Amino acid sequence: MLRPRHIFIFLISTLFAKVAEAQCAMCKTQIVNNVSSGDTNLAAGLNFGILYLFVTPYLLIGIVAFLWFRYSKINERKIGISRRLKGKMS
Repeated sequence: MLRPRHIFIFLISTLFAKVAEAQCAMCKTQIVNNVSSGDTNLAAGLNFGILYLFVTPYLLIGIVAFLWFRYSKINERKIGISRRLKGKMS
């Protein structure tokens, strides 16, 4: 069930998506102007920023998955040891 708060958040996020789209056009124009005049530093910096924003979520997801896997293996080992100890005591 959609609550009014969810609808409000959805509407606000769609409005800001249009603003972000307009910013990209301005960035592209600035890059084209700088590259045509021979300055490639701004374009290289923008490309690095895009790659940084692209890689960061995948890196965080990978770290969480690794830690989850590691702790699940440790937990399995502890459960196995406690079962063996209970079996020897019985």
